[in-house]
Amino acid sequence: MVDKHLLAKSIPNPKVYTFYVGVLGILAVAISPFVGFYVPGIYQILLGFLTGTFFVFSLFWLYKGLSLFEASRIIPAIGGLVPLFTFGLIYVFSGGKVSLSAVEIIAFLLLILGSTLIASEKGKFVDRKSLRIVIIAAFFLALYFAFAKYLYLALPFWTGFIWRSIGSFLSALFFLIIFPEIKKEIFRKRERMSHKTTFIFLSNQAGGAAAAILQNWAVALAPLSLAAFINALQGTQYVFLLIFSIFLSIKFPQILKEEISRGVILQKITAILIIGAGLFALINH
Repeated sequence: MVDKHLLAKSIPNPKVYTFYVGVLGILAVAISPFVGFYVPGIYQILLGFLTGTFFVFSLFWLYKGLSLFEASRIIPAIGGLVPLFTFGLIYVFSGGKVSLSAVEIIAFLLLILGSTLIASEKGKFVDRKSLRIVIIAAFFLALYFAFAKYLYLALPFWTGFIWRSIGSFLSALFFLIIFPEIKKEIFRKRERMSHKTTFIFLSNQAGGAAAAILQNWAVALAPLSLAAFINALQGTQYVFLLIFSIFLSIKFPQILKEEISRGVILQKITAILIIGAGLFALINH
């Protein structure tokens, strides 16, 4: 994980890393002349700003967790909690009007279980020290996804996405104000990122931006009652990652030497089958 690598070596302060990611949100304004962007009412603008704010705060707690603990310890736990929190928030915000059928509940739980299992590593569990950060990060991510869904119900996708990105930018600037050490680290000459680190960071963020657009688009398209399923489907990315890792370790062992035991393979295959069962139940109900 590139974020973990940069947090461990080049940009060790999660606040600074969050600031850099957040301010890049302003780049979304560049596409505004081509996508029918407009200035909506104050309610929609505020909703966009809040969505962007929750996004930035969720990133901060995620990066804080990655800087303190192993990714394999906290990512599966966060991934398992976010769909549950998201559905709970949407249920509360809708006044209890959003509900799932029995089959959808089974599919939802299967997807969460499979996603958590495929991302987990043997012996890597959340302990008491990391639990607080896991819960906070998952809650802010859930707030972000819930507010994003309501944002896309109120506005066309691209207009909503741009206002959300502006909100992220403004929230990052707020970080700069309330945390003086960020300004010191950014403008202190010895703390400036090298060209190599800058390239790695920007390349990673470009890929992340593409993924964020597709994820937000999926949230916008999903019915309100199924918005939490977008989070529950996160485990599918690990399916492709596993296939890609195995391919590289076999064909190009000099690039990636992946040690995969029978136990790990059995765990991943079981997780894939559980995810498949959840998808089958969701599609055919």
